[in-house]
Amino acid sequence: MSSASAGGDARAILCAGIIVLDEVFRVDRFPQPDAKTQAQSFFIVNGGCAANAAVAVARLGGRAALAGPIGGPPGEDANGDRVLAALAREEVDCAGCQRLAGVPTALSAIFIAAHGDRMIVTHCDPRLAAATPADPASLVARADAVVADNRFPEFVRPICVAARARGLTVVLDADRPTQMSDELFRIATHVVFSSECLRATTGFDDLGAALAAMVGRTASFLAVTQGPRDVLWHDGAAIRQSPVFAVEAIDTLGAGDVFHGAFALALAVLRGRGRAQMHASGRQHGGPAPRRGRSLAGEKLKRGAPSSRQASAPCGRISVAGE
Repeated sequence: MSSASAGGDARAILCAGIIVLDEVFRVDRFPQPDAKTQAQSFFIVNGGCAANAAVAVARLGGRAALAGPIGGPPGEDANGDRVLAALAREEVDCAGCQRLAGVPTALSAIFIAAHGDRMIVTHCDPRLAAATPADPASLVARADAVVADNRFPEFVRPICVAARARGLTVVLDADRPTQMSDELFRIATHVVFSSECLRATTGFDDLGAALAAMVGRTASFLAVTQGPRDVLWHDGAAIRQSPVFAVEAIDTLGAGDVFHGAFALALAVLRGRGRAQMHASGRQHGGPAPRRGRSLAGEKLKRGAPSSRQASAPCGRISVAGE
C-alpha cells in the first residue's frame, strides 16, 4: 500500500468490494414510464461502494488500497481499463483488484434529479459476485484497517476474516439487504447500515427498533446513516444520536461510501494514537514498546484535509456537499 502524496506514517486502509463504472445523467426530474426525458448533462465516472471509499481515504490523506473483482483481461475490457486508470490518478493502490477474463466490469446508469435525489440501475455479471480473493492474507498484510461493502460477500468475507485474524478494525458497509444472521455482521468490528438496508434486513420501519433488533445478533458496533438526519448508533445499552454536518446537497451519489471510508480512516488514526501513547508510556517507564507501535498518523488529515465538497466527490466529478 503506497501513495505518492500520503506521508509515511499515514494510516493504510484496504477497501474491499464492488467496483463500477457509472454513466450519469442529470435531469430536471426522473423519467416517467413510457416517456422520454432530455438530460441536462452526461458524464462517465468511477463508482461502487469500495472504489468510492478508497478515493475518499486517499483524498483525506490516508494510504488507500482497493480489492475487488473487475472485468478483464486488460486491453479487452475497456470499462475495466478506464476504471483502474482513474483510480491510479487518485493514487489508489489497485494491486488487489482481480481482472476476470471474459467478464464485463459492472456498469450503472444513474439519474440525478434537480434536487439531488438519485435513481440507479446496475448490471453486474454473476461471475463477479462469485469471485473469491486469491490471497486474502496478503491483501491485509500491510493494512491498518479494512472497510468492506457487502455487495460481493463471497469476495469480502475471506478478507474480513484475515483482517480479524490480524486484530484489525473491520468496518462493514451494510448496503445490500440480507439476513439478520449474515455472518459478516459477526465478523466485522463495526457495522454501519444504510437506512434502506437496515429496514429491509430487519423488517422494522423504525430505525431505532431495527438497530436494537440487531444487537442480539452481533457484538459489533452498530450504526445506521440516514442521509441529512442524525446518525443512530447503539452503545450496548441504548440508542444514541450523532448530528451530521449541515450542507447544501448537490447530489447524494457516493455520500454513504465517503462516510464509510472516512469512518474507517478515523478509527485507524485513533487506534494509531493509542498505540503511540502506549509506546511513549512504555519507553518512559522502561517497559517494552508494543511490537506494532507506530508514530501518530493523521496530521495530514487535520492539516491537509480537502473541503467537504472535495472529500465528498470520490470520482472527481460528482459532489455530494457544497463548499
